[in-house]
Amino acid sequence: MFIPLRDDNSLKSIPFQYVTVGLIAVNIVVFLLEVSGLSHAAVASFAVTPRELLGGTALLAPSSFSEDGYAIGEEATLLTYMFFHADVFHLVGNMLFLWVFGDNVEDAMGHLRFLVFYLACGVFAALFHAWMLPDSDLPLIGASGAVAGVIAAYLMLHPRVGVWVLAFKVIPLRITAGLALGIWIALQIVMVAMPDMGPVAWWAHIGGLIAGAVLILFMRRPGVPLFDRGMRLA
Repeated sequence: MFIPLRDDNSLKSIPFQYVTVGLIAVNIVVFLLEVSGLSHAAVASFAVTPRELLGGTALLAPSSFSEDGYAIGEEATLLTYMFFHADVFHLVGNMLFLWVFGDNVEDAMGHLRFLVFYLACGVFAALFHAWMLPDSDLPLIGASGAVAGVIAAYLMLHPRVGVWVLAFKVIPLRITAGLALGIWIALQIVMVAMPDMGPVAWWAHIGGLIAGAVLILFMRRPGVPLFDRGMRLA
């Protein structure tokens, strides 16, 4: 529905968003490794498969991937899955949201807390996806769940900040973050209610949103307000 371009929200506590940029760099490097020759089976071994994670019998057991030398424990995939992407559009979409909104969440938390926050949102997103679809044999990859946590945190911190977006991918508009991200969140809720949710892991997005909204309450720096309280915005 829209593509975020930038926000009107300067950093206040940190000189540079090192963790945000570092996460983007790691995702890009992993994607380059993917397209340089990793097989689908190898990539799937780093993905979260709900039936395997929850102890069921999957169509492709972890041992199926051992001949490629990439088999890892299912619990470890809760971290690895979020650094792999299906294609360049999947990657760019997630990284664009992380670039626009991640810096201010990192600013509100500090570098180390933000890294822990990001990974925790990604882990909870995968667990929530698995709990909602426990019999699924489809591998889950992508940073969307972790990025959804960043979106929820940003919305609770800065709903009144102006954000430049491309509406319908072509029309440049400046709207509030509350409107832009509120529409994005509403879309996720609508999609999980659809009888056929398609290939997108909408439940992972919902899980990430829940984690981000809860964790920002405890992980922001002391004195950092929610909902732009006490701020005068142009």
